[in-house]
Amino acid sequence: MKLKIFAILGLVFLIINQIMLLGGNEFIQKQEPIDYAHWLLLIGALLCLTLNYIFSDNIFSNLATVLTSLGVVALIGQATIDFLWWSYGTDFEGMEKLTRQIMERPSIRIPFMTIGPALFYFGLIAHCVKFIKKHTLWSILVILGVIGIGIGAFALDSRMIIVWSHILLTIGIAMLIFKKNNGIPIQTG
Repeated sequence: MKLKIFAILGLVFLIINQIMLLGGNEFIQKQEPIDYAHWLLLIGALLCLTLNYIFSDNIFSNLATVLTSLGVVALIGQATIDFLWWSYGTDFEGMEKLTRQIMERPSIRIPFMTIGPALFYFGLIAHCVKFIKKHTLWSILVILGVIGIGIGAFALDSRMIIVWSHILLTIGIAMLIFKKNNGIPIQTG
């Protein structure tokens, strides 16, 4: 039961992180005494590792756990980069220089800003696909949530779509982890 609570708490932290990001760059830069938004991202991502134990036998037992784990590592890296941005405060010129430097380095940009974080969400889809026959609605909710996050982030650049999609994702996963086993191997922790 403790693992389930940690997992839900991690997903809720990710929702709160996204809600805080709605305030815009200036709001994020003026957070004091710490960058609350990105601490929520960091802690939320770490807590979401428990989903691997809930849905699988161990942290590297299948493709879903590997994808989710790699995605969490990428989110940790992304949070670290975000902490660096936050450290610039209102020095937006300095932040712009750092942004250009990061974007010019595929070895940083790809694993921590683009592809890497997406692995986390693909891992969640891979976990929920196991339940598509038995718990179709909740599995589809997770899939729609992930698709919405991708559309909101990459196609439409809409934070509001990202927030609502995280909420759908969280509802779907919460329902899946609190469902009875019913012949599907789920470690309940």
